[in-house]
Amino acid sequence: MFTGIVQGMAEVASCQENGRNLILEVQFPQGTMLQQQLGASVAINGVCLTVAKIEGDLLTFDVIDTTLNLTNIGRLKPGVKVNFERAARMGDEVGGHVMSGHIMTMVTVRQVERIDESFHIRFAVDLNNPEVDARRYLFDKGYVGLNGASLTISAIGDDWIEVSLIPETLRLTTFGLLQTGDLVNLEIDAHTQATVDTVERVLKQRGIVLP
Repeated sequence: MFTGIVQGMAEVASCQENGRNLILEVQFPQGTMLQQQLGASVAINGVCLTVAKIEGDLLTFDVIDTTLNLTNIGRLKPGVKVNFERAARMGDEVGGHVMSGHIMTMVTVRQVERIDESFHIRFAVDLNNPEVDARRYLFDKGYVGLNGASLTISAIGDDWIEVSLIPETLRLTTFGLLQTGDLVNLEIDAHTQATVDTVERVLKQRGIVLP
């Protein structure tokens, strides 16, 4: 389990193909992986990955082909910065919202706007994906996981969502590095999915069709 409160940025050290899978090495800031254990979970850009090897602050992860196809992990290159969060422990404060690290789909950066201390990013949501209909779970002032960060949707359109970021979020995350066209991982929390699916099912049983 994760909270969506990104703990900082790490740097991709290497990406080595292993058949259809990937061996990913990530260099973390000094001291951030103290007392880390093999088999533990770490969110990289919001993707829950299992620690396979530890060499100080250099951790290795095995990434399967399904994850590579569904997320932006498969597009990482050495030197690229990523968001990270260690798995939450029982009793930890949940400052964001409960996240599983299971990505639903990717969204594309459509627009980045910075005016003084005001920073807004607009993401295009693919409406033509027959396998994933993320739009039905997105709503104004609702929360969403983007590259592992718990964020509030500040504006929404038919095929886009927008978030507004505070300076502290920009300092700790890669959002300040994003450019138009970049792909970002999107996670919808299980509670929201269950609520929406249940409401839709009940309405359907009653013969009510949503537009």
